Amino acid sequence: MFSGGKTGEKERILIVGAGDAGEQILRSILSKKDSVYLPIGFIDDSPAKQGVMIHGLKVFGKIKDLPEIILKEKVEGLIIALPSVGIDVIKKAVDMGRKGGIRKIKTMPSLSEIMGGKVSIGSLKEVQAEDLLGRDPVILDQNSIEGFVKDKKVLITGAAGSIGSELCRQVVKFSPSRLVLLDQDETGVFNIAEELKNSFSKLDMVSLVMDIIDKEKINQTFDNFKPDLVFHAAAYKHVPLMESEADEAAKNNVFGTKIIAEAAERYGAKKFIFVSTDKAINPTSVMGATKRIGEMICQSSSNKTKFISVRFGNVLDSRGSVIPIFRDRIKKREPLEVTHPEMKRYFMSISEACLLVLQAGAMGQGGEVFVLDMGKPIKILDLAKEMIRLSGLEPDKDIPIVFTSPRPGEKLFEEILNKEEGVIATKNKKIFISRLSKVNKEKLDQDLDKLKEAVKKGDRKSTLKILKEIVPNYK
Repeated sequence: MFSGGKTGEKERILIVGAGDAGEQILRSILSKKDSVYLPIGFIDDSPAKQGVMIHGLKVFGKIKDLPEIILKEKVEGLIIALPSVGIDVIKKAVDMGRKGGIRKIKTMPSLSEIMGGKVSIGSLKEVQAEDLLGRDPVILDQNSIEGFVKDKKVLITGAAGSIGSELCRQVVKFSPSRLVLLDQDETGVFNIAEELKNSFSKLDMVSLVMDIIDKEKINQTFDNFKPDLVFHAAAYKHVPLMESEADEAAKNNVFGTKIIAEAAERYGAKKFIFVSTDKAINPTSVMGATKRIGEMICQSSSNKTKFISVRFGNVLDSRGSVIPIFRDRIKKREPLEVTHPEMKRYFMSISEACLLVLQAGAMGQGGEVFVLDMGKPIKILDLAKEMIRLSGLEPDKDIPIVFTSPRPGEKLFEEILNKEEGVIATKNKKIFISRLSKVNKEKLDQDLDKLKEAVKKGDRKSTLKILKEIVPNYK
């Protein structure tokens, strides 16, 4: 039995969610004598749970009652323990908590992120922008992913990047026989390797520092380790920067992809999963065009290795994402810059994107370009306002929002498909297959030879011209 007493230095908290997760959170708090939390009760929308006692604590009411209950019970913080509900319920709980004057709101990861692990106080995190951006929980076929990864030798390029490192974290949960980390970022490779060692001490892991356009070294690596699965996440992806560095974008995103793809096929990889982008659709940027060519390389490769591409949109908190930029500016109380009031983007959390990449990889039979359901597009302006509020501040009062103008290569609105493409549904409601026309491998190879010559000469004008010839809808 447990009942609220004097708070002392402990924070009086309500647990939103009186289900299994909420009960586990409470037990975790009660098991720690030095916990900073003093639970005083639960909130739950289920009529059957109203007034019920759980470990001596009462279910006080529903989410809509939060402002009144917070005042009456002198609540200082909320823990939202609803890992399987839709985003609307989370948002409602946060909004009602704010109305009651609460600024300390924590939540727990989604069920897909927990991946069968126990829920505990250590699982809790501050409510983040991604928790409030209109995404429903991801439903995965964990058995198919486990069958795809378990006991396989897995190589991940761009392993030090935000997407690559999260792929590493997700892949190791499914027991690969070996994980090979490959990136040219020495410090980044070291950091993700140390993190994985600390969490998975028995993991057979190899860390490699190299450039994906070093063909000889890439071939040596594939010969040495003969990976079964290759996740190709290495890419240059900063849109405005790549507009002025078209040759480097082509070297890395086109020819680096070609080198890795050919090595995968030459040394017998079973599957090659190319991490693509929604910017490859009707591209208006060098980055988007080079990523579309990466898809075309995968589409035109043989069936000896199954080549699969997966497109998704902006990833929250990834390198190049607006989230860390906004967060840093809020911390410094500096204005947030939004390029246009109507600028919209599709967003996913890093963990969701990577789990869906794994699911698509498990499903793929070769040649597909998978498109992930990105939910509803979010206005960058709304994102800026939400992040300011999450910091306990008011938009345009404590932190101004100023408008600049779209940067080179940027669209106001990203598309998910070409209008001509259409999609084929899969058994996972968040994953579709794009209906793309077949790629003429002979013509693509000839075009890539011309592109290589232009890149070698550093001829930006010719590079752009050839990119537009290869990708006809590149504007």
